[in-house]
Amino acid sequence: MENKSIIIFENHSIRREWDDQKEKWYFSVIDIVAVLTEQKDYKKAQSYWTTLKNRLKNEESEVVTNCDKLKLIAKDGKKYFTDVADVETILRLVQAVPSKKAEPIKLWLAKVGYDRMQEIVDPEKSVNRARDNWQKHGRTKEWIQRRMMGQETRNKLTDYWSDHNVKNSSEFAILTNIIHSEWSDLTVKEHKALKKLKTQNLRDHMSEAELIFTALAEMSTREISETQKAIGLTENKITAREGGLVAKTARKELEIKTKRSVITGKNFLNPIKKKKKIK
Repeated sequence: MENKSIIIFENHSIRREWDDQKEKWYFSVIDIVAVLTEQKDYKKAQSYWTTLKNRLKNEESEVVTNCDKLKLIAKDGKKYFTDVADVETILRLVQAVPSKKAEPIKLWLAKVGYDRMQEIVDPEKSVNRARDNWQKHGRTKEWIQRRMMGQETRNKLTDYWSDHNVKNSSEFAILTNIIHSEWSDLTVKEHKALKKLKTQNLRDHMSEAELIFTALAEMSTREISETQKAIGLTENKITAREGGLVAKTARKELEIKTKRSVITGKNFLNPIKKKKKIK
């Protein structure tokens, strides 16, 4: 899915972030408050939200307790931690702010979430959208096949984790990093740095070989976890290392035979066009 991090409601920009694990959108609370109060001054909208948040806390409202914090891009181009909330919590917030914009924004929230809801009901739509996106960015059919097969393998692993007491996204990230570090000798962060990536998805910039070894590591982890009936973060950390080691052994054998590294700094970022010299 193409993740548009900024969308427009009337003349207001609203920042949002999609959570793959929870399968839901998170919207900037301050941006929503700015719409409801018809306030274009960010600091004044922020001040309004601070006051409202304190009142809701005193009332022991779930609106505040259900808010999270995510790094969203600001006007200066940098990312800062910002209060965010899912659609359900935002709708409760709308009820707490007297505003003539309440009904329009409710309808708008339903509309912007519709496409993603349709993809959840019919996963084929999401798959087709992803395939079209990769094709537009010049990926080969072989690469797309590897990427999609790798995603299926990944989904089976995360399903296992979810069913065996590995619940939140931070624990998923810890286990993913263990697997990745084990098979590649690089953390996810180090691998992204090698490819000169920032906010981009690492897997979308892997070579076919990197995708295959990632899938092998995750498939091995799942099968070992199932065999050992691993439950919870601690036990799954052990199987994550064991699964990653299977792929690492295979990677090293291939590198000995080919005399070249599977891990590469290559990416699919658009090349920077050189400016023509003015004669």
